[in-house]
Amino acid sequence: MSKNILLNYKAETKTNVAIICALVMLAGFLLSRVLLSAAIVAFGINALLGVHPREWLKNKWWLLGVAWVGIYLFSGLWSNNLQQWAYPVTVKLPVLLLPLAFGLLPAFSARQLTYFTVIASLFYLGSVGYSLYYLISDPAYYIEQYRFSKVLPTLAGHDYIRYSLSTALFLIWCFYMHRNLQGKWAKWLVGITIVILCIHIHVVAVKTGLLVLYLFFFCQAIYIAFSKKLIIGLGIIAIMVFTAISAYKYVPTFEQKVNYFRYSWKVFEHGNFDSDYSDIGRLISYDITLKLMPDYLFAGTGIGDLPDVMKDGYNRWYPKVPEFQQLKPHNQFLIVALGCGIPALLIFFAWVLYPLRWVRRNRHGFFVFTIWLVMLVPLMVEPFLELQLGVYVYLFFMLWMMHNAKPGIEAER
Repeated sequence: MSKNILLNYKAETKTNVAIICALVMLAGFLLSRVLLSAAIVAFGINALLGVHPREWLKNKWWLLGVAWVGIYLFSGLWSNNLQQWAYPVTVKLPVLLLPLAFGLLPAFSARQLTYFTVIASLFYLGSVGYSLYYLISDPAYYIEQYRFSKVLPTLAGHDYIRYSLSTALFLIWCFYMHRNLQGKWAKWLVGITIVILCIHIHVVAVKTGLLVLYLFFFCQAIYIAFSKKLIIGLGIIAIMVFTAISAYKYVPTFEQKVNYFRYSWKVFEHGNFDSDYSDIGRLISYDITLKLMPDYLFAGTGIGDLPDVMKDGYNRWYPKVPEFQQLKPHNQFLIVALGCGIPALLIFFAWVLYPLRWVRRNRHGFFVFTIWLVMLVPLMVEPFLELQLGVYVYLFFMLWMMHNAKPGIEAER
């Protein structure tokens, strides 16, 4: 066996193992957090094997991640509550591994990506069946629950926000990959999956997932319109409007969710700051954070003391909010700013913006940019990277698209 053949074999073996690890990660996300963690570690070890550490330093996005996670780590020096400090730090560990691992992986083949997309489609179809079982078993009960912002049971530990977002992101991947799938059977299966998941995401009716999906379709329409296909672009926007109206009319869970959202905003406009309403609770958390910020501009509260400082803020400005409804800032940028200070926020901003360097003026670049853009949604409305599943969803789907939608471009450059 020649040296070149041996190198090719090693590259193929590494990417085969990476595909398996990626699928196990997805299965772990849906079913077991322990399995998810183990798969992330295995994915990273597989990518780093045989790579000299000096290659790590070429990955600037990874270095920026090391910097802002490092500030989280060192904020323990000025955090009194080390128990609250430990979890936000440990869930960031994939930030230190996955960007580096993807940056060092060879490109996947079309056949490997076909297998991944087909098997992942089966995983998501299984998750649809899980939620559908509950809805069919007692439709009146679960539809009624949407009046109180309760959602159908989902996989991913019933974390419906992360689950719905991952569904929308996987749909974007399916739209990107469909034309490149090998075999008519694969195209049919993934096409059917797209239709079912689009319906499913309206039935589950989680705002974050819906917003991401519609934002993608809107970006797609604009992209097509500017590609000298104005009529098709306008047609996509018309279909979006028709779909939303039809879902409101014919999907009871979606209708209840929209009605709840409208009612909660009406309550807010009348001066009722009842944190019982999820959207109002978010706004209260923003208000408290902005009032606290001037006292913690440079070093922050220390990420471990952030919950206690927020609790003091609730007691000071919103004393009627019960403790179980008191939130961390529901915005990742505000969490970094309050917990670790403005210097950490600037580094985090740079980390969030850095992937734009990988955008090119072609179809691949459109999907890379769109994934980056829609990922801003959970960062703006959730403490998204403070949770294990949030870190996984953000990193995996962004890196997966960026690694595979840039033929001829290395992952870091």
